[in-house]
Amino acid sequence: MRGDRVLYRDPPANGGVGPQGGRPQRHGSRFEFHAPDTWGNPLHETEHDLDKYGHMRVRCFERLHVKLNRQTVWAHHPEPELPIVPGTVIRLDVQRLPSGGSPKPLWLWWSRTSTDAALADTVWSCFLRRFDLEHTFRYWKQHLGWTRPALRDPLAADRWTALVMTVYTQLRLARPLTGDLRRPWERPLPIDRLTPGRVRRGFRQVRRSLPALTNPAKLSRPGPGRPPGRRNYRKAPVYNVGNALLENDQRTDERHPEQPTS
Repeated sequence: MRGDRVLYRDPPANGGVGPQGGRPQRHGSRFEFHAPDTWGNPLHETEHDLDKYGHMRVRCFERLHVKLNRQTVWAHHPEPELPIVPGTVIRLDVQRLPSGGSPKPLWLWWSRTSTDAALADTVWSCFLRRFDLEHTFRYWKQHLGWTRPALRDPLAADRWTALVMTVYTQLRLARPLTGDLRRPWERPLPIDRLTPGRVRRGFRQVRRSLPALTNPAKLSRPGPGRPPGRRNYRKAPVYNVGNALLENDQRTDERHPEQPTS
């Protein structure tokens, strides 16, 4: 969360109703990230020594919620009152950053209200590993090309992945046949440590060193296939990737429509 956010605690036990009565309060006192006087005592506080970040101080504050409004995703909420979603706020203070920049406090909000120090440490540790997950999905999409082919069978997706991995292995073996064609912002690398992407940039040099391959022999007769003008009665199966339960309900409604009531 941003460092200028404002959260709220639970209202008082009596609902914040004065002696004259009135509507009970839905939000308690303010918890301002940039005002330490509004924090109070943390629920848990731990300290750690990490290799990348140095000395780290972790503080947890329980049962804090955001004041929701209908200008966001809650615009079509059916109830007149928007819900209150309490959670736990975790603040991380580190000594240094791996990039060498100025360290700033990191605020995390967790939708669980009751937690201990060990579980809170697990949560922020998982958050620090989120970059590995993001780069993993990026590798699947960009380098393995999972978004390129229109595959109908999961086994075909496995074969596609195996073929792409084989191609990358061939590129690694072709390192001595090319040079380091790097971008202006990339660091130079020795030939034995070139990535498959850099080898692929210099594929023109690799192609010059490959033997001359003749064209494959063509068949004298056309292969078996469907004659022109005849309908295709053996269509490829189409696998549904949506919500099967939701579509089954829609099919049921189409087969048995509700009768209008008089």
